[in-house]
Amino acid sequence: MRAAYFVNQYPKVSHTFIRREIVALEAAGVEVSRYSLRSNPDELLNPADSAEAKLTEYILDTPRPRIAAIFFGMLARNPGGMWRVAVLAWRIGWGSERGLLRHFIYVAEAAVLANWSARDGANHIHAHFGTNSATVAMFASGLSGLPFSFTAHGADEVDGAARPDMAEKIRRASFVVGVSAYVRSQLLRRMPHALWAKLRIVHCGLDREFLESPPVPIPAEPRLVCVGRLCEEKAQLLLVEAAATLRARGVPLSLVLAGDGPLRAAIEDLIKAHGLEETVTITGWVTSQRVRDELTLARGLVLPSLMEGLPVAIMEAMALGRPVISTYISGIPELVIPGETGWLVPAGDVVALADAMQRVLAAPGADLERMGAAARARVAVRHDAGIEALKLKALFESRAP
Repeated sequence: MRAAYFVNQYPKVSHTFIRREIVALEAAGVEVSRYSLRSNPDELLNPADSAEAKLTEYILDTPRPRIAAIFFGMLARNPGGMWRVAVLAWRIGWGSERGLLRHFIYVAEAAVLANWSARDGANHIHAHFGTNSATVAMFASGLSGLPFSFTAHGADEVDGAARPDMAEKIRRASFVVGVSAYVRSQLLRRMPHALWAKLRIVHCGLDREFLESPPVPIPAEPRLVCVGRLCEEKAQLLLVEAAATLRARGVPLSLVLAGDGPLRAAIEDLIKAHGLEETVTITGWVTSQRVRDELTLARGLVLPSLMEGLPVAIMEAMALGRPVISTYISGIPELVIPGETGWLVPAGDVVALADAMQRVLAAPGADLERMGAAARARVAVRHDAGIEALKLKALFESRAP
């Protein structure tokens, strides 16, 4: 069994879960060919990602004459398939946010993906994310005759579930994976009942590095960490406001924002506006080892997200025995159980967020150790990359031609 994996950008700092899935699939006996639309060498911070980049072929790094040759060769060999895919691109592209031109570009990219998948002997095409990656995979399936599937992760797919193209992708896919029950449920509510059986759950998983990591005692220092891309969805601006609230209450706090992203400048401005330069630190992009270090140095993870699928950072913190403060959204309550593995607050509520942070900072170490142990046990059962890969392998094999 060989699976062709297609991702818009791979590897990437925030796509560690895809690398873990691929490695676990290969350990389970599935051969995996890695394809991506674009590369980003600036985000190859981990040696494992650098190694993955060497195994990945990039469509946009391919010379344009070569792409044209593949496209016209596909047209000559399979004019009927090309016509059907072009009609499909017209139908779902007309009136869409990305427009017709973008969808015809997807057809050209799909010709390359179909060519490479057939060349390498793939039995199945699998895309991560139900947006343009899944569209290209769907077109490539139409050109190659290979079955395809995709994994839906969260905000983009849930927000776009009502669009006609999402229903089309699910209808044509062999199966669709949701990373949480919540993501699956949001697709269910927009899909005809006849398609429900195609929607499965396969969790993002952690590897042995996290699951077998020896527990590190909870530190006494009043330190919390937020791990994630600096963006609207992760709500670090609200976290800075909560830190200002705690300082006004006289609560000691050291807060580390581990990550980078488009909102960094706005977050830095807010930190300065509140005079929190000595309280809040932004690390920028960090390696997996640095993430582990930051988590073990903290009393807990705080992630006040406004929209998510199921954050990998929460899984990693729990695997390392750290309780979590997060919000009642998406798949997060499937992992974070209030009073057992952490605290949940209403999304967007700064006062509730500050209250939860204060409780973690004031909690006896023994209470946090108990919650950390429960967190480790829960994530080990639900998010073992090896176990989840076997579920995905079974889906691939049951639908292989």
